[in-house]
Amino acid sequence: MTFLTFLQERVHDALVSLELELPDGFVPQVTVSQDLRFGDYQTNTAMMLAKRLKMSPRDLAAKIIESLAVEGFASCEIAGPGFLNFRLLPGAWGEKIAAVLNDPRLGVEEVFEPKNLVVDFSAPNVAKPMHVGHIRSTIIGDSLVRVARFLGHKVIADNHIGDWGTQFGKVIQGWKTLLDEKALEENPLDELLRLYKTIHDATKSDAELEQLCRDELVKLQQGDAENLKIWETCVKLSKEGLQNIYDRLEVSFDHWLGESFYNDQLEQTVNSLVEVGIARESEGAICAFSGGALPDKKDPFRVNRDGEWQDLPMIVRKKDGGFNYATTDIATVDYRINEWEADEILYVVDARQAAHFRQLFDLSARRGISTKMEHIAFGTINGKDGTPLKTREGDIPQLETILADAVTAAAEVLEEKSGHLPTDEKKALAEAIGIGSVKFTELSHHRASDYIFDLDKMVALQGDTAPYLQYSYVRVQAIFRKLDALPEFEKLQVNITEEAEIHLSRMISRYGEILPAVMDGYKPNTLATYLLELARSFHSFFEACPVLKSEGAVQETRLALCEATSRVLKHGLSLLGIHAPERM
Repeated sequence: MTFLTFLQERVHDALVSLELELPDGFVPQVTVSQDLRFGDYQTNTAMMLAKRLKMSPRDLAAKIIESLAVEGFASCEIAGPGFLNFRLLPGAWGEKIAAVLNDPRLGVEEVFEPKNLVVDFSAPNVAKPMHVGHIRSTIIGDSLVRVARFLGHKVIADNHIGDWGTQFGKVIQGWKTLLDEKALEENPLDELLRLYKTIHDATKSDAELEQLCRDELVKLQQGDAENLKIWETCVKLSKEGLQNIYDRLEVSFDHWLGESFYNDQLEQTVNSLVEVGIARESEGAICAFSGGALPDKKDPFRVNRDGEWQDLPMIVRKKDGGFNYATTDIATVDYRINEWEADEILYVVDARQAAHFRQLFDLSARRGISTKMEHIAFGTINGKDGTPLKTREGDIPQLETILADAVTAAAEVLEEKSGHLPTDEKKALAEAIGIGSVKFTELSHHRASDYIFDLDKMVALQGDTAPYLQYSYVRVQAIFRKLDALPEFEKLQVNITEEAEIHLSRMISRYGEILPAVMDGYKPNTLATYLLELARSFHSFFEACPVLKSEGAVQETRLALCEATSRVLKHGLSLLGIHAPERM
């Protein structure tokens, strides 16, 4: 049980013992103190209830303290207009560290009501290499999957790849007229991208070629054998190329149900929307319109143009009879609910798709779907000039190139700092540090914010970086390597006395409080920030409290703190998808 939960229960028990008339379902809120001068935790419960109970907040706070069963665990005092401040006693910290060392979950409780979560992330388009724009969805989604699973949720990770759509008309046209088979064999994704870009650029000034591409797409959609074979080959080659990237990132999926998987369901999906009156014919297309229940400002199917509110329909079947990604997304919702029994569906997709998801969620609610759906939006990755990241040629950088550059930068730092290590070990370390740096830079920022992509800062051993956290873990292992034999950590006597020991204990104990908060708002940066604070606390402890030079019970306590720190660091990094090396 976390300290937060423990104190919350004690405050609730105190209120019950006072036989007060509490609001139905009232749960006292205990929070971490923002200023340690006033204690470790605090609650404003007395201030919240005082008016209802016709008491002064301080009088109510005093009565709560009289009934509060925290003797030997924490001290409690009244502050300001009626806050209750709790300061944990050294013995409580010692018991907590011992408990963490004897708990494979490191003090993190499983959720009381686990959910079936579907996490839709990464979702690149087939026949194109992954680029910098895929970093955020892939890394944020993977971390949320890892955290949610550890907390006890049943998670289905789905890579909803774009394997069907207008780009294939251009790819097929290019395949038939421009294919370089040798280039396809050497680097399939680059060749497929070349075919697409060449034809796409040419269609801008060639209407006849544009029509040929449309014709090839129609033939594909109608089941033409030759075009289907080309499409299947493109999908196969693309998946192989994508898998290489995912392997390097150590990102995995339970399913790769792309857009094509839902093709045979789209006609019925549109018919059902028409039957219930959500969609209707408009200028030859079938469109979903506003349900009319929301005010215009909140209605995703209404838009203000030149001071006048107008319809903003969602097209679900085009004039030519074709379907689009909106139709596919509606069918996908049905599948995830009916087949996977999803309680919640998370879409880790950039913020530019916000309008689409607002419409999708509103339409789903009008269809009677109660499953919770969330758009986990994120901002952009910018270059040092503050604009969206591009290569010198003006192209969007490919993800494969970014990862390779990060590993190269890490290798250069390692050569300077750890040139004595064996070559194979340095190579593995460069991979762990380089990939970890890309991931941590992403996850240490709030997902809604933009950030600057700066390789030099990302791989630095100082600052808010993955290498700093990895080095913090390595520093603990270096202490243990100097011991003649490792102790049985689970049996160590932990007697916390020094302020630096107390603060490190405080940070270790908060792991069980921080991790569930990641899913509250879907913010991996909550965990990243906590790990940085834990590492800083450890370094302060290391400087203030000698470990190897201490003896007896003091050394046992400090070794226990070192081990607990290393376990939490390693586990927390793993939930961010980052390796903790044994030495650097």
